[in-house]
Amino acid sequence: MTSRARLVTVLAIVAFIAFVVYTTLEDQRIECTVTVDFKGEQRTATASGATEESASEQAQTAACGPMVQGMDESIACSRRPATSRQCRPL
Repeated sequence: MTSRARLVTVLAIVAFIAFVVYTTLEDQRIECTVTVDFKGEQRTATASGATEESASEQAQTAACGPMVQGMDESIACSRRPATSRQCRPL
């Protein structure tokens, strides 16, 4: 492979990585921190999303993760009202 071909290949890879990062982060407009109490445990998690509802839901799912075992508990925890919720624009 010639040095020109290597340069073109490296530039194409860098451009692709930049495109993926940009499109992934573009939709992250709101960040929410949610605290959940479930079965005597309390967890806090932070997530971002395109809307406040989406970011809050993702944060609650992340907070519930370490506290639950199985799908039934996961659903029960996700339906529980958050103890606290704070959202901010990014």
